Amino acid sequence: MRKVTVALLAVFSLLAAGSALAHHSFAMFDRSKEMTLVGTVHEFQWTNPHSFIEIDVPNASGGVDKWSLECNSPNNLTRQGWHSDSLKPGDKISVVLWPLRSGEKGGLFISLKFPDGRVLDEAAFRNRSKLPPEQ
Repeated sequence: MRKVTVALLAVFSLLAAGSALAHHSFAMFDRSKEMTLVGTVHEFQWTNPHSFIEIDVPNASGGVDKWSLECNSPNNLTRQGWHSDSLKPGDKISVVLWPLRSGEKGGLFISLKFPDGRVLDEAAFRNRSKLPPEQ
């Protein structure tokens, strides 16, 4: 009986460790470089474990750069008043983000503003001055 109990505890410990590793840290985002982009929503991906905003941003050569912004999960966004249709392709927005450290065109979503003044944001980042320092 003792061997079965030990074996079950070992299995449950491994399962718990696996789920803990599944979520990434935010170390890939440079929280010291807050950026604002103005562009057009290309796509809003209402997906787990994170939603994404794909935005087309005009560049200096007359084309557009596609930026991918990671957001919270649909479950958390819903509790903050978001819906799967909160953003639609073609919506003009101004978005605030923390960029990727790699320099790729992506980042962590902080907030956005529509031309009519409506704001969607990430509740966890509303008071950014009180966030813990980067690790």
